[in-house]
Order: sequence, then C-alpha cells, then structure tokens
Amino acid sequence: MEAWITEIMDRFGYFGVGFLIAIENLFPPIPSEVILTFGGFMTAKTSMTVVGVIIAATLGSVIGAVILYFIGAWLHADRLERIVGRWGHLLRLKPEDVRKADAWFDRYGPWAVLLCRLVPLVRSLISLPAGMSGMSFPLFLTLTTIGSLIWNTVLVTVGASVGESWESIVAYMDVYSNIVYALLALGLLGGAFWFFRSRRKAGR
Repeated sequence: MEAWITEIMDRFGYFGVGFLIAIENLFPPIPSEVILTFGGFMTAKTSMTVVGVIIAATLGSVIGAVILYFIGAWLHADRLERIVGRWGHLLRLKPEDVRKADAWFDRYGPWAVLLCRLVPLVRSLISLPAGMSGMSFPLFLTLTTIGSLIWNTVLVTVGASVGESWESIVAYMDVYSNIVYALLALGLLGGAFWFFRSRRKAGR
C-alpha cells in the first residue's frame, strides 16, 4: 500500500495529498502517517512546500470528515433508535441506550471531535456520531479543521525535517497506532462488560 500511496503523491503533488487524505478519512485502514510524512519529505525533493502540503492535507481531511458527518446526519439518532428497537434485542440493546449515547455526545461532543482528530482510526469515525447527534455543522467544521491542522502540521513538519528517514517516523507511528488500537479494544471490552453486567443487574 505504501508504494501505491507514494506513487500517487509523487505523480499528482498537492492534489494527490488532498485526495489520499480524504480517502483515508473514509477508509481508516489507509495510513495517514505514510501520506503526511512522505508529503513532508517531498518538500525537499520537489517544488512542493510544507505549508502547501499542510493546506492540501487539511482540506482533504475536512472533505472526508464532512462526508461522514452527513452520512451520520442521514442516519440520525432517531433512525438508529428505530433500528435498535427492531433488532437491538440481538445485542441486548434498547432504544433508550441510543438516547443515552446521544445525550453523552451532546454534552461532550465538541471535545470528542477536537481531541479524536489526533487519534488514529477514531479521528475518522468520530464524524459519524457528530452527524448523528445533530451537532452544529459550523462548530463541527471548525473543530475538525483545528484538530486536522494540528495532526497534519506535526507529521508533515516531522517528515520534512527527517528527510529520507521519513519511513522511520512511520515505524514509530505504527507503534503509537498499535498502542491506541489496543487501548480502544480494552475500552470496548470493558464497556461491553459493564453494559451487560448492569443489564443483568437491572433484569434481576
């Protein structure tokens, strides 16, 4: 995959950066770390600039995030509630669970959108609950842009500073991503355990 990514960027420049980052937001398995650090490295070998790469990457991030936001807005909490009402018993879910999750996002959503833009995988998926909860689009757009700009600036700048050693940064980011994935998995398991345990107690 890395060879395909670097080939597109080498061939299409800024457009390639923006396009790949937009796709990365829609398909999280595509590593933004490779795109951004290689983009930084390219500034030393081509006419591309660090600022230009950061702008292209941020624009791509926002486009991808907005697409997911509107997918979430189309699904909406009310529609998800009806789906859970029909099929949720298979997972022991109830419509009120959707309402609770929606209320949580209404309270903490802005912080979640901003901070999750700095976390691999979650940085893309956070746009869906933002849309589903009906979060203000201007607020979502602002926070997404800020978070994406921070993430992109750090990785592009690092890629430009290390030059041909950019792949070593990708290796370090892989470690960071794996740690995040492990923590997310533990968090999901812990949340599922607590959820089903509380359900069992409530049933008694």
